[in-house]
Amino acid sequence: MKKIAIFQKDLGIGGIQRSLLNLLTNMDLTSYEVDLFLFAQPEICSFEDLNHINVYILKPLFYLNRVVSFNTLRKMFTYNLPDKEYDLAIDYNSYSNECALCTFAVKAKKRIMWIHNDVEIEYKNSAKYRMLWRHFKSKFERYDEFVAVSKGIVEPFRYMTGIKNKKITVIPNSINTLRLIQKSQEEIDFRVEPDITNFIFVGRFTHQKGIDILLDYFARAVIKRPDIHLYLLGGGAEELKITQQIQEQALSDYVTVIPAVDNPYPYMAQMDALVLTSRHEGQGMVLWEAKALGLDLIFEKHLEKYNDMLMGTDDITGAIISQKKHTKQFDSLDYYNINIKNSLYQLFDK
Repeated sequence: MKKIAIFQKDLGIGGIQRSLLNLLTNMDLTSYEVDLFLFAQPEICSFEDLNHINVYILKPLFYLNRVVSFNTLRKMFTYNLPDKEYDLAIDYNSYSNECALCTFAVKAKKRIMWIHNDVEIEYKNSAKYRMLWRHFKSKFERYDEFVAVSKGIVEPFRYMTGIKNKKITVIPNSINTLRLIQKSQEEIDFRVEPDITNFIFVGRFTHQKGIDILLDYFARAVIKRPDIHLYLLGGGAEELKITQQIQEQALSDYVTVIPAVDNPYPYMAQMDALVLTSRHEGQGMVLWEAKALGLDLIFEKHLEKYNDMLMGTDDITGAIISQKKHTKQFDSLDYYNINIKNSLYQLFDK
């Protein structure tokens, strides 16, 4: 039986966390011994959801250690990890020093890092990420292989790290559609107005997600389509800025902010379309979740390179104006998930 160690910072609200939970619950792992190491208690699932794997909760590093070089941290910290040899040790996070330290601390035949974002654009756009990159960039050369969640982030990663010859396998994030649809049917104290066309954004309120751009598009759309409403579901560093923009653009009657929730799917299921105007992504997993729930998708053309088989637009405002209400049908995404599962099994078994 293959032994696999997976290291992830947490299972809180976020795309990386949902993608890992999908991986763990959407595959048959009975032929593997999987140890999952977290640095916080799970938030978006229960231990019962993970009863087919071994879960360990480790102590996180003090926050300021994020700005200590990775090579220095390796000399300073050790973790009490199982005394066994793994066939595969996976750093699923790629941002966390804790995950990297433990990936190299365990005995393993192979060490792999998951890449979740376009690191070149993130480096250009985020001062915080540039600071972190300077301190942890030395870790990348230590991995044997990498997995990227879309083709569009492979070359930027090679360019930024200088890693040219190591293997990078593209494996998009799987979507556990059965679990997603079940969770979308949970009762919540929220209802949209059924006679208007409703749009939703789901994600972190950060510069990367381009909510400021979305609000500009929507402000133009409501001039021609007053029978529309936008819901922004999430939270984050730019929440105050977004709230101010809504007021400044006189959108208070057309835009509602919903605080981040563990289960966004009952909210999404009531909408007509999902809108995504991110400046960059690793993969727009929320697009596939919305597609599974039968929503129409409106997203920027430049995001197509991160989402094979989905079609974006250069005219977000026009797409919002022309959006019609429609009868939604669930999509099992079988055609999408089967190749992902096969790629994961090949990765685990080789």
